[in-house]
Amino acid sequence: MKSGFVRVLHLPLLLLLVVRSADSRCFCQVTGNLDDCTCDVETIDSFNNQQLFPKLQKLLQSDYFRFYKVNLDKPCPFWVVQSHCGLRDCAVKPCSPSDVPEGIRSSHQNKYSAEANEDLEQCEKAHHLGAVDVSLSKETKEALLGWNKYDDDAERFCVADDEESPDAQYVDLLLNPERYTGYKGPEAWHIWNSIYEENCFKPYTVQRPLTNNPYQSSTGGSPFYSWLQGQCVEKRAFYRLISGLHASINIHLSARYLLEDSWHQKWGHNVAEFRQRFDEELTAGEGPKRLRNLYFLYLIELRALAKVLPFFEQKSFQLYTGRPEKDREQKELLLQVLQLTRSFPLHFDETLLFAGDEKEAAKLKEDIRLSFLNISRIMDCVGCFKCRLWGKLQTQGLGTALKILFSAHQIEALPTSGNQRPSFKLSRQEIVSLFNAFGRISTSISELKNFRRLLAEER
Repeated sequence: MKSGFVRVLHLPLLLLLVVRSADSRCFCQVTGNLDDCTCDVETIDSFNNQQLFPKLQKLLQSDYFRFYKVNLDKPCPFWVVQSHCGLRDCAVKPCSPSDVPEGIRSSHQNKYSAEANEDLEQCEKAHHLGAVDVSLSKETKEALLGWNKYDDDAERFCVADDEESPDAQYVDLLLNPERYTGYKGPEAWHIWNSIYEENCFKPYTVQRPLTNNPYQSSTGGSPFYSWLQGQCVEKRAFYRLISGLHASINIHLSARYLLEDSWHQKWGHNVAEFRQRFDEELTAGEGPKRLRNLYFLYLIELRALAKVLPFFEQKSFQLYTGRPEKDREQKELLLQVLQLTRSFPLHFDETLLFAGDEKEAAKLKEDIRLSFLNISRIMDCVGCFKCRLWGKLQTQGLGTALKILFSAHQIEALPTSGNQRPSFKLSRQEIVSLFNAFGRISTSISELKNFRRLLAEER
């Protein structure tokens, strides 16, 4: 009798412990200060969810930011891709020329300069295209070549040939949302394994914490973090950026999951999928670390947006779609978003990076640039077209953010008059990818709030 009483007495406590474990396994470490930063998770949550996220989403729905030009037919430069994903939800529907605003598709020349804006009407007539980009005029091709020479290729962190490719097409990002497509298995694992093993400065003798089996941990977890902590802050940050990008993508796939596939598809939050990727127990302790790296990625891209404000404040810059009044409204909203990013109280201090010996810092910066350039090439090996689209966009966006952070002096020296030639430029492709990539990260932070609530409701 006494033994039974003890069991009954302890049962509620046992249930409480189980419930608490289930509710906190994904988020128990996702709190407080972030490594290598002065910022904390709670400050980011409050700033993003209450202030920045709503304005940013409104901006990304505008015509200038919703159309992205991409070549989804480039061959993988590293290995033979056996087959493209045949799943229905892997498909991407490109735009017909009439879907894209005339101001976006009619010319690739620099429309942000004062000279280009003076005779805009004549320019449009001279460079009118009958298709997206297979009928480029000779003048437009020459302007495009001039633009490429004008750019400083040494500052690029991504392959930037999609915009000028005859095989590239415009895609409406709002009609091709990032979500779960069913693309997984050895091919998907090969992509991420190549990124982590060959481009994150890790020796092969140091194993990553998890193998390709999400339920089986390797024996290299502790040595891996000992190795990582022993790296310079730049290489450590590089790994955390890639891990954060990986986490962000996995959150999108869990938040927009195909829950019902009948005559009417139903998409929504899949808590089980989220747990598989971020539960502390199911990932051998890795899940919460991945989420913390997401916040680190957020800080890096947020800092880039704050730093690039002077470029967009230039009077010669336009969010040009061919509808002047609407374009002015969107530029005003853009500046509001950027000014809001500047108001964030605990920005990442990018001056901590590459602050040592000048020659060593330059070599390290070039090593990191080339590694990220390689990662952008790996995106052409993704077999699922929709995954490839969003992978290319988000890596280009992060690469553009790094370009901005490492071009601080050029941005500060932007000319105040139209007679001077600026040393810093962003193409439309870079601008669209920069804001949409950050929009994806901002969405991930917002979705974490939803997953916290859903996990709590499982009690």
